[in-house]
Amino acid sequence: QVQLVESGGGLVQPGGSLRLSCTATGFTFSNYVMKWYRQVPGKEREFVAGMINSGGSTIYGDSVRGRFTISRDNAKNTVYLQMNSLKSEDTAVYYCYAGFRSYNYWGQGTQVTVSS
Repeated sequence: QVQLVESGGGLVQPGGSLRLSCTATGFTFSNYVMKWYRQVPGKEREFVAGMINSGGSTIYGDSVRGRFTISRDNAKNTVYLQMNSLKSEDTAVYYCYAGFRSYNYWGQGTQVTVSS
């Protein structure tokens, strides 16, 4: 059974850090491009960061570049999102995404709230 399970969300003060994890089961993780998206109620889902299957090339959304870092451990079937210098506007539900050819999977999301 295919599953993407996110963890690591929570409440953090502005300027703080969080690390999200997404662990995959049910497919060959190393074949897949992994991405993080986020969504605020009433708005479209926003691309945050992406990483190719080999773990080399990365890409970031304009609003997080320089503050967030995506990484992956193919041996653990896990992708991470290190979030530093968090701002109130980073508050959202964060989703993990896996894509390979016509196969696309989403996690259930984890809430990140940045507030004092």
